[in-house]
Amino acid sequence: MLCDSINRKGTMQSRYDAESVFFEESVRSSKRQQFLLKALQLVHLAFIKQLGHLRVKSLETFKTQLEQSLRRGEAFAASVRTCAESCITEFDKGCSDAAIRHANWDVSKVRDKLHRDIEAHVSSVRNDKLSELKTTYEKQITVALAEPVESLFEVGGSDTWASIRKLLKRETDMAISCFSTALSSFELDQDAFDRMMQNLKDYARSVVKKKAREEAGKVLMRMKDRFNTVFSHDSDSIPRLWTGKEDIKSIIMEARSESLKLLSIVAAIRLDEKPDRIESILFSRLLEGKILISAGNRDIADSCDPLASSSWEEVSLENTLLTPVQCISLWRQFMAETEYTVSQAISAQEAYRQSNNWLPPAWAIVAMIILGFNEFMLLLRNPLYLFVLFVVYLLGKALWIQMNIPREFQNGILAGLISISARFLPTVMDLLRRLAAEAQGNPAPGTSRTSQHVASQSSRSQVNSPDPISSSVPSSSVSSNISTENDFEYTSSQLTHRRVTQVEQE
Repeated sequence: MLCDSINRKGTMQSRYDAESVFFEESVRSSKRQQFLLKALQLVHLAFIKQLGHLRVKSLETFKTQLEQSLRRGEAFAASVRTCAESCITEFDKGCSDAAIRHANWDVSKVRDKLHRDIEAHVSSVRNDKLSELKTTYEKQITVALAEPVESLFEVGGSDTWASIRKLLKRETDMAISCFSTALSSFELDQDAFDRMMQNLKDYARSVVKKKAREEAGKVLMRMKDRFNTVFSHDSDSIPRLWTGKEDIKSIIMEARSESLKLLSIVAAIRLDEKPDRIESILFSRLLEGKILISAGNRDIADSCDPLASSSWEEVSLENTLLTPVQCISLWRQFMAETEYTVSQAISAQEAYRQSNNWLPPAWAIVAMIILGFNEFMLLLRNPLYLFVLFVVYLLGKALWIQMNIPREFQNGILAGLISISARFLPTVMDLLRRLAAEAQGNPAPGTSRTSQHVASQSSRSQVNSPDPISSSVPSSSVSSNISTENDFEYTSSQLTHRRVTQVEQE
């Protein structure tokens, strides 16, 4: 449309020259110049709008081409150059087509504006792509470091921080290598490139520091778990059975040592391989008892004590996770919360010793030997006493086995005594009857059934009754009459024995 207007304007100039040919040359030229100026003023606005349209069209074409090029996976900087050259060439062609022959209007300002618009769009896209790329590699570093670092803190070995530093270096180097390759397509200047590399390294360190602070916040729970694991399981991870043979003091020291090691690990961040004395200070002051650990909240009076401070030597405040005072507070709380576990283990050991120790104490045995020396010599001088003692031993052994004394005392001492007293006389009579039958050469099978009947009734009464004391007494009174083939009858309620005489019918 602008070209058609310009062509029509040229036709108008020809008609003007044809009609003004008879006028004076100077007047005709002056009027002709005025006519041209007015005509150019009329089309200048349309020319500016046309340039603006060309600029917008070229910019949109650049955006579209750049997006398509990036989608195809082409390098960013190369895509920008190719698309920019194509769009500028298209714009220049449009400007030459829109140029007016009689006007020497400058289009450089519009062209510069197009360049600035392209650069602004490129900068925006570059920042978005770099931000997206940075986020992607930060996520990769987080996934590669977070869980392994947490696992290393859970293990809590002596080389925890050395393993963390090794892991951090390996994962950071891998991420930096891939990130550097990805950034090369953007053709950044060296300062921007180095800055982004350093930001990624700092982010990797921040992931480890964040995880270390999280572990410092739950170190008390970790310490208690480690104590219970070491204290309640042996080296093969088998639960301990406190039989009284274990050296419980050494086990306690080992468990506390492992727990204190966890505390020393999370007391400070050690990513720079700088030596410190945190572990040695904690072990010497807390574990070895060189510092008094009291339940009260009182200040430490000794100003020379390394734990009487709010900072560690050779450790900056930035890398301090737990101050010495906080370590003391955590250790006091740990000792208080694990004291119950220790007391339970000691009680279990004592209970096991008592349940498996039927002999009197050593001092009682020595006293019996000294005080019973005369009786012992009397037995040696009178072998008949030894024979009687041997018979008593055999009878006691038989009663022990027949009445199952250990099982009777499982329900308590009082219940066991009541049950034994109720079953003692029937058991003795049963043994005597069996001995008499064997002496006559006529063993009575009913005697064994009688014993089994008495034992079964006693065990049934103990199972059915919730009270061991009340269950042991009826076991003898319920079976008031027990008859056998030898015509014996026992009445347990009166604890009497009578013989029933049978009259044989011939």
